[in-house]
Amino acid sequence: MRQFLAGIIVTLLVMVIGGYTVLRRGYINFNADVPPMPFERKIAMQASDASTDRHAPEMKNPLTATDETMLAGARLYKDHCAGCHGDPVHPDLVLGRSFNPPAPQFMSDMADMPDNQNFYIIQHGIRWTGMPAWKNTLNDTQTWQVVTFLGNMQQLSPAVTEEFKKP
Repeated sequence: MRQFLAGIIVTLLVMVIGGYTVLRRGYINFNADVPPMPFERKIAMQASDASTDRHAPEMKNPLTATDETMLAGARLYKDHCAGCHGDPVHPDLVLGRSFNPPAPQFMSDMADMPDNQNFYIIQHGIRWTGMPAWKNTLNDTQTWQVVTFLGNMQQLSPAVTEEFKKP
């Protein structure tokens, strides 16, 4: 029994040291223009979603989807988000698709996370994706305006639609 346990421990140590050596010596290519490895593709999104689920505080959006809130959210989105996530004039951006993983293109793939998780992601960003943390740029109210806009993009009033379509 002791030899069996020792074999398991040695095997685990060899795997950890081998994995560390592979990473440390640069055998894994981290270039953004190289497709991710299958395990990376599968695990990275699951890990990101699980981290957001665990760390995003349970809170309700304090704003309602009034024209004033939506106009403010549309302007903030155009100024801070549209360059990577698209807008009506540029619905599918080469820049957004150049990230690895690609940035969601919200004109064709609407944000579908709960408001508290969208708030958390905007505030804290997502490491190794190009999504920055905006908490030092946008205050809480501004972040909630963007969240409200994202959550209601499919039912924009004519005034908000007109503002959003402006270059």
